[in-house]
Amino acid sequence: MELWTRGLAYGRMIKFSHTIFALPFALSALVLAQRQVGITTGTLFWIMAAMVGARSAAMGFNRIVDAEYDGNNPRTVGREIPTGKLDKKAAVRFVFFFSLVFIAAAAMLGKLCLYLSFPVLAMLFFYSYTKRFTLFCHIYLGLVIALAPLGAWIAVTGGFSPGILLLSLALLTYIAGFDILYACQDIQFDQAAGLHSIPARLGVPKALGISTGLHLISFFALLGLLPVFHLGRIYLIVVIAIGILLIIEHRLVHPEDLSRVNMAFFHMNSIISILLFAGIFLDYLVQ
Repeated sequence: MELWTRGLAYGRMIKFSHTIFALPFALSALVLAQRQVGITTGTLFWIMAAMVGARSAAMGFNRIVDAEYDGNNPRTVGREIPTGKLDKKAAVRFVFFFSLVFIAAAAMLGKLCLYLSFPVLAMLFFYSYTKRFTLFCHIYLGLVIALAPLGAWIAVTGGFSPGILLLSLALLTYIAGFDILYACQDIQFDQAAGLHSIPARLGVPKALGISTGLHLISFFALLGLLPVFHLGRIYLIVVIAIGILLIIEHRLVHPEDLSRVNMAFFHMNSIISILLFAGIFLDYLVQ
């Protein structure tokens, strides 16, 4: 029972449920790559292991680095390290273990993936410090997470294709856009603590406008996949549905009322990510 409780604490520390935001984008890259190169179950397994390892290590590292801030922020004071449910030494062991999982999984996918795993891991860890010196921390977060579909593509095809950058661009702007929405909740704390974010620097109304602009880029990047990968009608319908959901997401959040940020952040984005993968996968099956 204690082992189970500790496992749940680790899962809550890294918000394992939020893996659903980026994972469907990586799986979508696999489906697109399947059109060129066959994918084995072994390749799929190691890509999934690399995704889980990288995200778990990065989130655990973030919780260690931000423990003092989390303990002073009313919104995050209940997290596992500030409350003592997990100590920093346990979190360090957790990060070390999942870093090894990521590197080992990358090695199983080939030498190129192994060599790339080290700078990728460094980029993931560096995100935890960006809020200390730049309001573009949201863009950087989107950038490092956007490596997921690109990495999946390289793992399967063994090379690079400019077309897959559209999917990475969609993920970059998608993540950055809703991270800005999420950061609106901490505007007062960030200003008092000297932390940087777009809402803290520019205010909520301008931050919401920038988030909207980023999600417009996401929509058109997803639309651009249609001719590049010769996708069909099913995918087009799905992209239109995603556009509608993005509009709904932004209508849920107002400068005077941020009470529905969590609804926009978790529920809407989970639906969008899964819908994208479903659209690409179904389109592949039909074709």
